[in-house]
Amino acid sequence: MTRFRFAPIAAALPATVPFTGPETLERRRGAPFRARLGANENGFGPSPRAVEAMERAAAEAWKYADPDSHDLRHALAAHHGVAPQNVMVGEGIDGLLGLLVRLMVAPGEVVVTSDGAYPTFNYHVAGFGGRLVKVPYREDAEDPDALVAAACETGARLVYLANPDNPMGSWHSGTRIEAMLDDLPQGSLLVLDEAYAEFAPEDAIPRIDPEDARVIRFRTFSKAHAMAGARIGYAIGPAELIAGFDRIRNHFGINRIGQVGALAALGDRDWLTHIRAEVAAARDRIGDIARMNGLAALPSATNFVAIDCGRDGAFAQALLDGLAQQGVFVRMPGAAPMNRCIRVSCGPAQELAAFAEALPKVIGALA
Repeated sequence: MTRFRFAPIAAALPATVPFTGPETLERRRGAPFRARLGANENGFGPSPRAVEAMERAAAEAWKYADPDSHDLRHALAAHHGVAPQNVMVGEGIDGLLGLLVRLMVAPGEVVVTSDGAYPTFNYHVAGFGGRLVKVPYREDAEDPDALVAAACETGARLVYLANPDNPMGSWHSGTRIEAMLDDLPQGSLLVLDEAYAEFAPEDAIPRIDPEDARVIRFRTFSKAHAMAGARIGYAIGPAELIAGFDRIRNHFGINRIGQVGALAALGDRDWLTHIRAEVAAARDRIGDIARMNGLAALPSATNFVAIDCGRDGAFAQALLDGLAQQGVFVRMPGAAPMNRCIRVSCGPAQELAAFAEALPKVIGALA
């Protein structure tokens, strides 16, 4: 006899997760990957200053982290030219997105996103009983006009847009994002995911007053700062909205060691410049590998490249599976027509060499 009962929302959900981790895939295949290029991690590594700070902090791991993230919040505020009251630190963007949905969306209320956009956001919306309305991508990019139109039609509470975009690497100009705000209906909040902003052209970043009540922005230390395992992200938004997170967040959920590392990483501008150069070179290398194999690399403002395989999703899936058998972990978009692509993270030369070696073998086997 069953001894427990899920709550109605959880009971109605499928037993799925947004992503299957590479470690799980390695356990299934019985061997480690030789190239880990599927999770958009930054294999070039964090700032040495951040590593040193985290090593020192490890000895004090017995302490909880500062629940207010005071030093990091103030440093982030100074970095972005906003007030500390406009900044909230959390367990990566993923954790903050979950808190935002919990804070803003009642069961049955509408949230608008793009079909094929970052699935973890959808996971949180479903988990709190929201109703997802999806619009298609347009020319391999999220479509601000379609998102606004859907928000106007449904009275959406939240409208999600990543700029630059995951999984395609495309981007919109900052002025286009600014114009989008003027078209949103009253009461809709733009959820602007800027996880890859440090890799984007300067004109892709909108100029938005942090007190603008129409938008909340999200950044992370997982990508450009190469600290995905430390789980440090942050939100920038109106002080009243940011204060709302205190009502529901896990006040001791921040990783103390990661908190210290993020503060050190933020101050190491030279390392960030180095990372940008490494990523730019890796994007070029991935493009060369694609072209040498008769495939096309899409333009990217991120630390990954979407490669158009020139056929359909079934072929791209077969290519992805074949690469996994060769020990190369990559991923692919989940919705058509973007699922004609595979997505390859920028990584160190030896990992891209493994990809370059494996790709023609897999294509040949599928011919």
